Amino acid sequence: MDTLFTNGSLFDGQTYRAGWSVLIRSGRILAAGPELSVDPQTEVVDLGGGLLLPGFVDAHVHPVQGGLERARCDLSPLHGRDATLAAISAYAAANPDVDWILGGGWHQPDYEGGAPLASDLDAVVNDRPVFLANADHHGAWVNSRALELAGIDARTPDPADGRIERDPDGNPTGTLHEGAMDLVGHLVPPTTHDEQVAALLGAQAYLHSFGITGWQDAIFGDYANLDDSTPAYVELARDGRLTARVNGALWWRRDLGAEQLPSLIERREALQFPRLRAGSVKIMQDGVAENYTAGMLDPYYDGCGCRTANAGLSFVDPIALRDHIAALDAAGFQVHVHAIGDRAVREALDAFEAALAANGNADLRHHIAHLQVIHPDDIARFAKLGVAANMQALWAVHEPQMDELTIPFLGPERTRWQYPFGDLARSGARLAAGSDWPVSSPDPLAAVQVAVNRRSGDGEYEAFLPEQALDLATALAAYTSGSAWVNHADETGRLAPGMLADLAILDRDPFVEPVEEISEARVVATYVEGDRVYSE
Repeated sequence: MDTLFTNGSLFDGQTYRAGWSVLIRSGRILAAGPELSVDPQTEVVDLGGGLLLPGFVDAHVHPVQGGLERARCDLSPLHGRDATLAAISAYAAANPDVDWILGGGWHQPDYEGGAPLASDLDAVVNDRPVFLANADHHGAWVNSRALELAGIDARTPDPADGRIERDPDGNPTGTLHEGAMDLVGHLVPPTTHDEQVAALLGAQAYLHSFGITGWQDAIFGDYANLDDSTPAYVELARDGRLTARVNGALWWRRDLGAEQLPSLIERREALQFPRLRAGSVKIMQDGVAENYTAGMLDPYYDGCGCRTANAGLSFVDPIALRDHIAALDAAGFQVHVHAIGDRAVREALDAFEAALAANGNADLRHHIAHLQVIHPDDIARFAKLGVAANMQALWAVHEPQMDELTIPFLGPERTRWQYPFGDLARSGARLAAGSDWPVSSPDPLAAVQVAVNRRSGDGEYEAFLPEQALDLATALAAYTSGSAWVNHADETGRLAPGMLADLAILDRDPFVEPVEEISEARVVATYVEGDRVYSE
């Protein structure tokens, strides 16, 4: 049966079309226009003055991780040390039979220096080890029992790719950054396959409720205390329960080198399903600014405004990175790089430039995610090299993590270089968008709110670098056609005849509402290939 979506407007993935309707048949768009003729048997979906747009595509997300956290000790909705500790205590009391207290989502600004203490955890859980990732998942809070089991004490050296928070005598205080998480993480009991399947199903339903119809899972592989979720995806792809379109980014192990390429190729060939593929490889090049592990061209400042000797980390040697990305490019892989600092961004761009010179352009659609600090000299290189800018727009705001844990240590010049989405768009760079959930909310409309206004919908803080704001159409395009392009999902992301009917319906039309109220819009229905996968 044909279905007509009418009595509203549409955004076609690039352009706003006031008063247009869309007709679909057999899972594809048959027609789009202001006046469409239909027969009496056509099902009619009344948009009620709302907006029809392509389903959102999240270009950087961790659904299984998010689903597990929602099912475990989920601290992400909470703020403040006391509220967080009360929730941990309540979770431990309600789950007396679990061997480890797992979960995460605590917020660094709630603790002095962004580093909570094992002694605080000991006061609420001392009979079992505790391992709780922070909101950005680049650090973990552990109790004394976990430190004891891992044998971590004042004599334990920091790993090359991480740092142990210590007191003045060198004793560990309970926060582990980056690779130091693995010192405890390798002891965490493996997540069972059934737990992963349940987490993925829960996450899929949750993401569909935000109008998301596809995504790039940013890690297919073992990372920190997280087990590879690929088998869960395969089960759902085989039995038809995977309703989203997924491209998995195979994890590049930084303790290995080029010798892992054959296994990555083998895994890619094994993951070929109608709605699941693994055509990308994820390389994490640096850490995050809040714990001073993001790779910077110049060192960080200290709390007194003096330069330190620390310029952050490069998890992969920059020269080796060029070789690895050239080899991956030659093997037909898209490369998805995590880069926060300006040095890491430059290292990634240098590697993509070397790959382009060596191999030519094979339309692999490489992209760099996060892009917190970009040196102005590197802005134009994205368009020149054909590298997409994968933005997590929700982070480009004044809030405690930015104002207390980032700006003082970057200094005024680099602060002005943060999240330069406007400059990237004006330079001709292709924009994609993602959430990094569970690091931050997966709600695309909340992210679009920030991309357009450079402040969140609550209006609590002034706009952050408002000259870097995007217009509404550009921001929505990044989250629809831009991310679909990155995912090689070329039959989605646009509302045009012949395209797959992956759709989202909003309860209002943000193009005619005040831009300050974008995040107040709600998704009322989500469709994948013409089938409704979510409705209010």
